[in-house]
Amino acid sequence: MRIDNLQYANWSEKIFRQMRKGGVDAVHVTIAYHENFRETVLNFEQWNRWFEQYPDLIMKGQWASDVDAAKASGRTAIFFGFQNPSPIEDDIGLVEIVHTLGARFMQLTYNNQSLLATGCYEAEDTGITRMGRQVIKEMNRVGLVIDMSHSADRSTIEAADMSERPIAITHANPYAWSPALRNKKDDVIRAVTENGGMLGFSIYPHHLKDKSDCTIESFCEMIARTADTFGSEHLGIGTDLCQDQPDSVVEWMRVGRWSKEIDYGEGSATNAGFPPMPTWFNDNRDFDNIETGLRAVGMNAQEVAGIMGDNWHRFYAENFTPR
Repeated sequence: MRIDNLQYANWSEKIFRQMRKGGVDAVHVTIAYHENFRETVLNFEQWNRWFEQYPDLIMKGQWASDVDAAKASGRTAIFFGFQNPSPIEDDIGLVEIVHTLGARFMQLTYNNQSLLATGCYEAEDTGITRMGRQVIKEMNRVGLVIDMSHSADRSTIEAADMSERPIAITHANPYAWSPALRNKKDDVIRAVTENGGMLGFSIYPHHLKDKSDCTIESFCEMIARTADTFGSEHLGIGTDLCQDQPDSVVEWMRVGRWSKEIDYGEGSATNAGFPPMPTWFNDNRDFDNIETGLRAVGMNAQEVAGIMGDNWHRFYAENFTPR
């Protein structure tokens, strides 16, 4: 089983076919960065059209059993998530509504302070807000997973401890391996995993040691050492693949509507667009390289199977259903 728990590609039939060639059984797809509720509904509508157009390639994913159904029928199950709480606006009642529509992950922040928590780019991390505490309870109740990929340290640790269900960091790497601002320090990873949560390893070059020049050996060795420390059962893949996106999309991701100035985030003023992917992972056909690389660094078959998809599948089964 292969599950990639974070992509934001410029979706097309070409990419859907590459998913099938790569044997990818499920993908968690970002369908909101800064969109409000109505705009997010339009994104759900667009995906409904794609499910109609390409029924032999993709299907809507809502439950763990949909991954099994996709695998059995030679398709890829598409699960939806938000990288910002903007789709629920300031209305806690929308948490249940977006789950009903099909959302299964929601980040409490995207880099900045939100109504719920603090993003990793803020100078001061004040932790989970009053509204955030209530939204966490409601997300736990309905089965919408808390994602802290772009959140600051204190906020992430508080969310992991406060949530009655495991949370996720869907796409990031250990800070100790590559000290990017968005990567996670050991105490943060520990708080998430000790509470039953998951870390998905990112292949976005700004999150990698040596960036676009990162080797598959370095990446897989990092996974193996993280497994030694935190347990392989808490680890998976969340590539953060942004395939075929124009550079203007990076600006939307980082800036949204909150600033009139360009925020270069993890890039630089001279390299504001998407960086080149490492040579060993260009698209969904390259998951074999990760699987082979994990075996080469000494991980056993069960550990490799878990990281490639089984761990996310178990997490889906335990955390998508309402309580």
